Order: sequence, then structure tokens, then C-alpha cells
Amino acid sequence: MGPLVPEIIGNELNLVVALFIGIAFGFILEQAGFSTSKKLVGLFYGYDFTVLRVFFTAGVTAMFGVILLTHFGLLDSSLIYINPTFLWSAIVGGLIMGLGFVIGGYCPGTSFCGAAIGKIDAMFFVIGSFLGVWIFAEGYPAFESLYKAESWGFVRIFETLGMSQGLFAFLLTVVAVVAFWFTTLIENKVNGKPNPIFKPVRLYIALSGIAMIFGLSAFFLPDIHEAYVSEVSNKDYVNSVQVNKITSDELAFRLIDNDKTLQIFDFRPEKEYKTFSLPKSHNMTVKNLFDKDTKKLLDIEGQVNVFVTENETDAKKAAIIAGKLGFDDIRILQGGLNDFRNNILNFKSPGLANSRRDADTFRFREKASKIIPVLIEQNKNKTVIKSASKRVIGGC
Repeated sequence: MGPLVPEIIGNELNLVVALFIGIAFGFILEQAGFSTSKKLVGLFYGYDFTVLRVFFTAGVTAMFGVILLTHFGLLDSSLIYINPTFLWSAIVGGLIMGLGFVIGGYCPGTSFCGAAIGKIDAMFFVIGSFLGVWIFAEGYPAFESLYKAESWGFVRIFETLGMSQGLFAFLLTVVAVVAFWFTTLIENKVNGKPNPIFKPVRLYIALSGIAMIFGLSAFFLPDIHEAYVSEVSNKDYVNSVQVNKITSDELAFRLIDNDKTLQIFDFRPEKEYKTFSLPKSHNMTVKNLFDKDTKKLLDIEGQVNVFVTENETDAKKAAIIAGKLGFDDIRILQGGLNDFRNNILNFKSPGLANSRRDADTFRFREKASKIIPVLIEQNKNKTVIKSASKRVIGGC
């Protein structure tokens, strides 16, 4: 259920909702004529291209749904399951399925649709599908080398082609529109008369224009993660943004005082974090800011969230992205951990103070330089590593 689980739809209710969506999906397939073998095989004989239109429409709609949800941060596209690509088995399997489709008049999904309304031929097709699955399972040792040949992993077409997501979405939309027009001409030629569904032609032209506008919109809807990371890579932009800061002295005081409202988010590499980390800290990456679990941590009311890195600039970049994502009360450690080490952990008194304030500061830093290393040692085994969310295995 994409971005709706578990915040809006619970994990248990998710299965119930999925059941009703499945029923609705089957109903729509049946209403579209996918329970009739004559309509399905019309694709191969040129008299009915409903199958092509439905699949293109579904594909383009799903594509723009993912692009929109990803752009607005409601969906993490990296967690969407992608079937691994095994090139040769995909080609051979596609040829077998295509042959079965044109001979039997159904594909695996539409055969169940036909069987559900009592079509005898569809029922035999379902039985044949199960027989095919059984043969493959029993003969897997013989098929394994072909099945796993030319493994490409979890690939996406636009990445394989070396183009942007927006360009691919636009090109696929163009292909869909051209395919709609071209197949309509083929249908008219084969059937000897125009398809009444596509009249008036002006409506068809208008729908094609709307589809092209959607295609062009893909260029202006980049992945929110990529867009924000690209934005903070601009040094001038980062320098122009003001963020709240916390000094080394204030952070040290809060640590010594065991401030319950303090949360520290450390954006250094995990290896550096394990070597040295402050108490009350979580190891994070910029990508984690887009995770649902991180949102729960940063949205705790009354908490002071401090971002730290070795230098102030990297923490500021993370804080800017967090601000864009709607998180409040984000502060960065002034001067980064380098200054914290120099001013607190490795503090050496310069001798005489120029003012009473300086004398108080030096006294506090001397005290903190002895207490905080002890706190760090006590919390060494309590550090929290924020693991990146993993792709759920599944799909069809």
C-alpha cells in the first residue's frame, strides 16, 4: 500500500484492503473484456488492441504515480521491489508465454479472470498453468543454469539506458501515444471500418495532448532525495541559508546535565562513529532523513535535535535538507566535532583570563574535559546505528 502503511493503514488492515483492491482489479479486467479469449488474441491478429492500450495505460499511470509520490517524499522508490533481471530466461520465458497466449487465448492473470466467470477454456488454461509450474519446479536442476544466466540484478530501464528518470518517462509517454494512434489505424484497416469508441477524433487528440503534458511534467518532478542533495551541493546556496547553531560549551553542559530533551544525530561514516561518538547520539546518513523511522525521532515534541559532523558545513547541509522536509528545532554544532575536541575534550588552559567570563568558561571547560570522556566511555556500547531501510522481497 505504498506510503499509506503503517501510518494510515495498519499492517493487519493492509491485507484486507489488498483483498478488496484485488477484487476491484479483477472486476475492471473483466469489464475491459480480458475474460474473453477472442478479445485478448485480437492483439496478435490486428483486429483488437485493447490489451496493448490497457497495459500501456496501466504502466504509464503507475509510473507517474510513483514519480509524484517520490517527488513529494511520500514514497521511497529505493524500497520498491524490483524483480531481478535474468536476461536469457526472460527472453525464453517471454517466447513461451507469448506462444501460450496466442494458442490458448489467455495469459496467467486473465485466465483466472475468465475462470472466475465460468469460462471452460479459461479453466483448462489455469490447469495448464499449474502443470507448467509443476514441470518447472520438478525440472529446476536442469533449468537452473539457463534460469540464472546473464543476471543483471535489480535494474531499472532508465538507469540501464543511461538516461534520467524524467526523460525516460517522457519517451515512454510518447511511445504510448504513438502506439495508441498507430494501432487504431491498424484496427480500422483490418476491420474495414473505424472504431466507434475513438470518435470524435478531437477527443482523442485532446487526450493525447493531456498525456503529453503529463510526460513533460516528469522533467519537473525529480526524486526529492536527489533534488535536495543536488541543491545542497551548491556552496553559495549553503552559505546563504541560516541555520540555528549550538556551541561546544552549551552541548557539553547539556551532556553533563543529562538533558532529557537532547538528541544528537551524527552524520559521519559508521566506521568513524564507532571509533568515537558522543552520548545520546544516533549514527545517520542524509538518506535516512527521508525514512519514516527517522521522522518519528525528529518529530518528538520538545526535543532539541543537534546535527554533528567533523566540520560545520556537512552538518549544515543535512540540517538544510531536514528543514526542507519540514523538521523543526534542528541545530548544528558550531565548528563541528573538530572544535568540540579542541574546546572541550582536549582543552588546555591558556593561563590568565582576560575577563571574568573567560575565567568561568575556562573553569567549565576544564571540568568538562574530565567528565565528558567518562560519559563517552560509559556510553560506548550504547551507540545507536541507524540502518538504512531495506527493500522488501516480494512482487509478481
